[in-house]
Amino acid sequence: MINHSAPDLTQHPPRSPRVKLGGFVHLPRLLDKARAAASGKLGEFIYPCPLDNRFFAFTGINADALLSEAKSGKSDTEMLAWVMGALSPKRQPWEIQAWSDYLTALSPGDIQRHKVFAEHIEKLGPGRDDIVTYFDRLDLDDYVSYGGKG
Repeated sequence: MINHSAPDLTQHPPRSPRVKLGGFVHLPRLLDKARAAASGKLGEFIYPCPLDNRFFAFTGINADALLSEAKSGKSDTEMLAWVMGALSPKRQPWEIQAWSDYLTALSPGDIQRHKVFAEHIEKLGPGRDDIVTYFDRLDLDDYVSYGGKG
């Protein structure tokens, strides 16, 4: 059974970046990674990674501050309340939705990123032509990394 209050990312992946908390995509995944980092069970995941840094840039929250809060053992609901109180600048629900929609649709932007993206897809799921966003690639990578076949 997965213990989401102290995830062991050496045994299972964090939640999908598509999962929302308070309207924020990626926040549950970010919390899983922070909690795993706090307990030394991050495995090959990176905290903070470039996707995490997009969240921090949008919210104005510091990665170390979120990690410190995650170490306190707060639930997702408590962490969301902390995030909403720490937002700088404060965000309206429509801004959070627009940012989440943008991040969900994010795909490689230039030719070099497309090349690297395509190489990852070829390695993870040869012949897959339905992987077009970064979230698609992360979900596939998580699945394959823990024994699935792409």
